[in-house]
Amino acid sequence: MKKDKLDRLKFFLAILSGFLLTLSFPKAGVSWLAWVALVPLLAALRNLSPKNGFYLGLCAGLAHYLTLVYWLAYTMSTYGHLPLYASVPILLLLSAYLALYVAIFSLSLTCVRRPAFLVFMIPSVWVSLEYIRSFLFTGFPWELMGYTQFNVLHLIQISDIFGVYGVSFCIVLSNAAIFLAYLCVTGKHWQETKIKARLAAGSVGSLALIFCFVWFYGNCRIHSIQKLISHSPSIKAAIVQGNIDQAKKWDPAFQRASIVKYINLSLLTKKHKPDLVVWPETATPFYFLHNARLSEMVKKGVHDTGTDFLIGSPSFNLGKNRVEYFNSAYLIGPEGNVYDRYDKAHLVPFGEYIPFKKWLPFLGKMVEGVGDFNPGKKGHTIKWKNLRLGIQICYEIIFPHLSRAMVKNHASVLINITNDAWYGRSSAPNQHFSMTVFRAVENRRSIIRAANTGISGFIDPCGKVMAATPLFEDATITRPVPVIEEMTFYSRFGDLFAMACLGITLIAVFRCCLIRKYSK
Repeated sequence: MKKDKLDRLKFFLAILSGFLLTLSFPKAGVSWLAWVALVPLLAALRNLSPKNGFYLGLCAGLAHYLTLVYWLAYTMSTYGHLPLYASVPILLLLSAYLALYVAIFSLSLTCVRRPAFLVFMIPSVWVSLEYIRSFLFTGFPWELMGYTQFNVLHLIQISDIFGVYGVSFCIVLSNAAIFLAYLCVTGKHWQETKIKARLAAGSVGSLALIFCFVWFYGNCRIHSIQKLISHSPSIKAAIVQGNIDQAKKWDPAFQRASIVKYINLSLLTKKHKPDLVVWPETATPFYFLHNARLSEMVKKGVHDTGTDFLIGSPSFNLGKNRVEYFNSAYLIGPEGNVYDRYDKAHLVPFGEYIPFKKWLPFLGKMVEGVGDFNPGKKGHTIKWKNLRLGIQICYEIIFPHLSRAMVKNHASVLINITNDAWYGRSSAPNQHFSMTVFRAVENRRSIIRAANTGISGFIDPCGKVMAATPLFEDATITRPVPVIEEMTFYSRFGDLFAMACLGITLIAVFRCCLIRKYSK
């Protein structure tokens, strides 16, 4: 079968898809673009060989990820103290790795000869690769396709069954149906096979049917969860956004000023009588309980506020042969007593530990502290009054299985403490916040989020942002948070849908290989 060659138009279409994908995510946040963003790439893949399909997908992936995670170079240069000639290649390397998934997606589609299989193979392959990306090499599921719809509440309610992957599937299915309709209307072929009107109409009809189901389910679930919220107990929580300059945060000369600022902001919440005050990740830039002078300052501030506090702080334990360091959160009572501590379980590579340190001794960490951090226990929850709190530090919140583990361990409320000052005023804080919304919907839990420089806020179990702070402003917010203990299908069983897509994809690949083997 004759295959088309790569030309400038095909590269243009691939790059266009990459840019459209990026525009559908925050900050730009033109979420509807996601529903058509892949169509130019799919059009460019027509009648290509798998090899050329791979190259075209790689091109689209690079265009997307270089413009999506561009802030990484800024972070490494500003706070990792890497020169631009070192940070830019690292950005290119990460973007190239992520682009491989789009390349494999494109290669896989060029192997599909029968257009009838395309409408469901396109979203199945995409979701399979998103799922693999969530755990391969410790995982980096940053801004999967479904996250583009974080503020479209009726659409994302299916996440309590299918997770974010269900939303990704619907979006990519839309791209597939529109693409097949385009081929039918223009009379163009897929792998030299004409697209029949019946197939195009069936694809669009399937999309419409699934979309109506998703919207109807979303409407029903929003009403049922809101009714449940109205009959559920609540806690009053206060979040404190200290807005501490990352360049000064770990400077000993500014430690006292940072603590004073957090205490003064916390005292402003006293008139609202919160049950819990939440400070961000490493709000205390010292080893709490081990630096006696600064620890006493914090304890006095907690006592003067007269309520329980959750504060982020580095910590350490004395092991048998070495000191073990942790990125932690302490739950403290008004009398200065520590109820419990959570240690971050999923650490940031090159931020909190050096992977392959034996082979890469020249690489340092961006996070201040002594030695590498150690991971805590996954799923550990903190007992508070008659509830259990699920604490997630920084980018732990982007991993759905970590939130699930806490909910299965009886967490009634999820709390995300983070320090997004690393990202400056780039799109990264908005991207990070958008993913947090899905953890609320998947598990039907309220989320309290405290970030050093923002975005801090409250998210209800329907995924509605009840309140949020601006970036780089001193802020406090106090409000009641509903407590729901319902266990969703997703919380119980996890990513069954994504695994089913992966299974279907593997079977299709195996079948394709057999056909190629026996057709020779």
